[in-house]
Amino acid sequence: MPVSAQVQPAGVPSAQVWYVELRGAEAAGQLLAVMEELPSQPGFLGAELLTSPAQPALALLASRWAAALPVLDLPAGAKAWSFVVVATR
Repeated sequence: MPVSAQVQPAGVPSAQVWYVELRGAEAAGQLLAVMEELPSQPGFLGAELLTSPAQPALALLASRWAAALPVLDLPAGAKAWSFVVVATR
């Protein structure tokens, strides 16, 4: 069965996804502090803080945005990537 996807219409600003990765014993707590700042930023749609039993020292913050990404101070050692949403279903 074919998979259908909704493609972002022309002229409509694309949503963005922002991932922040941090490693270390305190990674989840540090990213939780960052996550608590996100709702006050324009365009914030939601976020999740992720950890894995298979990688206990790794934490990932995934957030969704309808506007430009915020400029925030990230914990030392954090890596961040942004992606444009090109299709959803």
